Amino acid sequence: MIHNRITDSDDTRELRVLIVGLGSIGQRHARNLRSLLGDRVSLYAYRVQRSAPVLSDDLRADHGQRPEDVYGIQTCDSLDHALDQRPQVALICNPTVHHLGPAIKCLSAGCDVFIEKPVSDSMRGIDSLVDLAEERGAIVGVSSQLRFHPALQRLRSVLQSGQMGRPLAVRAEVGEYLPGFHPYEDYRSSYASQRSLGGGVVLTLIHDIDYLVWLFGMPRRLFSVGGQLSSLELDVEDVASILMECGDADAIFPVHLQMDYVRRPPRRSCHVLCDKGAADLDLRANSLQIANALGERLEDMNLDSLERNSLFLAQMVDFLDACRTRRAPSVNLADGIAAMRVGDAVRESLTGGHVVVVA
Repeated sequence: MIHNRITDSDDTRELRVLIVGLGSIGQRHARNLRSLLGDRVSLYAYRVQRSAPVLSDDLRADHGQRPEDVYGIQTCDSLDHALDQRPQVALICNPTVHHLGPAIKCLSAGCDVFIEKPVSDSMRGIDSLVDLAEERGAIVGVSSQLRFHPALQRLRSVLQSGQMGRPLAVRAEVGEYLPGFHPYEDYRSSYASQRSLGGGVVLTLIHDIDYLVWLFGMPRRLFSVGGQLSSLELDVEDVASILMECGDADAIFPVHLQMDYVRRPPRRSCHVLCDKGAADLDLRANSLQIANALGERLEDMNLDSLERNSLFLAQMVDFLDACRTRRAPSVNLADGIAAMRVGDAVRESLTGGHVVVVA
């Protein structure tokens, strides 16, 4: 019997949350949990590196304070010590290559688990994670805050309604200058720039692979070109151009995704061409335009006041509700693994120079 699960009767009781890793995303979750629950949450952390400054939502660093003091976090000397505090929920926020070990240990201790994207740096060991989660009856969520973007949700709704007809071609792009990701640190020391930590543009920006799978399903096969092409000092791919074949045998269509670490200014967009219209989504400008086959504008969504952190808040609310009601979270472990399968195929194609069958 597992006694440290959240239940529907826990609305006024203290929630105990363990955060593994207190970098920028770990601190964001700590801030958001304090915002959502105030003093009704006890925060614990296990962190290997104790040197990270306090980081704001816009990634400004305050080196004069400690995250533990600002957010009211009790740091534990080991993961075992942290699990002795009987957390109900564990957030896995350490570098990608180290996700699986703590996630499995937290599941074994009776926690529900939220894993930052991607689930891991490869498919190795994923089956053990899945089997343990099923055995323990645990809720496992995977970070994909873009799915909570109102414009992306509206695009999915329109595509599912059939009003734009069937997809004919998709062109998506995500690019950002890596040294600007975390301006408080040398990009060369970031997990995103190091193969040994699970970096590279494909895994670091896997959100865009995830939402394309969410919109259009798993690709049948794909081909990718790219690698470490820029002058940045890193040992991972910084450019990847990916062509995916999606749809079923009777209605195949191409989905092209361009990913890079060098784009200035940043860009995150998706153009969808269908036989009854087209849509242009801009996830940085927070806008969506939909036109019919004659080019007449049908919808024009502009969310100028949308704050980026609202997506992270919505994601956390959804996950905690899933833990309380024992339903699947909106982005579950199977979703995270699907994105990982595509990411693995992309990297295989980049390395081998051949088409990879995915589904």
